[in-house]
Amino acid sequence: MAHANQSSKKQTSQQKNSVGIFADIQNVSSIKGKGHFLLEFAQSNGRIDFKNVYYNSHYLNQVCTKNELELLGMKCVDVPEHSNNSADYRLIADCVKAVAFNPSLKTIILFSGDCDYAGLICILKSLGKKVIIFAQRGSASQNLIKLVGNDNFHFVDELPQLVGNSNKTQPPNTDLVSQINYNEAIEYLTEAIKTALRQGKLTVFGRIDRLMRQRCANYKGCSSISTGDCKKFKSFSQFIDAAVNDGKVRKQGQELFLVEL
Repeated sequence: MAHANQSSKKQTSQQKNSVGIFADIQNVSSIKGKGHFLLEFAQSNGRIDFKNVYYNSHYLNQVCTKNELELLGMKCVDVPEHSNNSADYRLIADCVKAVAFNPSLKTIILFSGDCDYAGLICILKSLGKKVIIFAQRGSASQNLIKLVGNDNFHFVDELPQLVGNSNKTQPPNTDLVSQINYNEAIEYLTEAIKTALRQGKLTVFGRIDRLMRQRCANYKGCSSISTGDCKKFKSFSQFIDAAVNDGKVRKQGQELFLVEL
């Protein structure tokens, strides 16, 4: 009975640790190329239940960024109106709705430095939600920084560093020791690429990482790979770079390919 109570408490704790991503591409165009870092950062804060990205299909640069993020499993919402605030209104409405119908949603990661979001942030904080803001350099509202505090405000180009720091400071999991060695990780990486190709899917970082997790119970992300020298990979992309340097796989942009192909 005690074991059942502990399992129930653990499941309840995991359910409470829910994260929502809401990103306005118009305000944070520098998010392009950093989607996998975004997802890794969000995962370090809990289970990701919302991955919403808002863009205007009338603008080619936003569409290109949207296409990249969509491949990583993000939900991309087209707001084609010409009004400057149309995406803001849609994002705010969706975020409020998500919080209202999902009490377990405890952390909101907001990508925008626009002061128009001050009201939303005040609402979220009044409901006891943690709000983390990512803004683009040169377009960050000082009011937003004051609302969330310096610890919860970051610039988008800091994402790679934040993911690395998160992996360094993450406490060990005492419930389950999950480790695989580098060679095993390479085998699962290769198999994941083959699986994606058989499914006719693009072999982007996010999909390959998910397939590796599905096929190996002890693989919990790049931090679970033992390199043999007591060091850890700071990010999934760093693991990929090591595999490329060792001649195990090829990389083109955000896609991976088998060397023999």
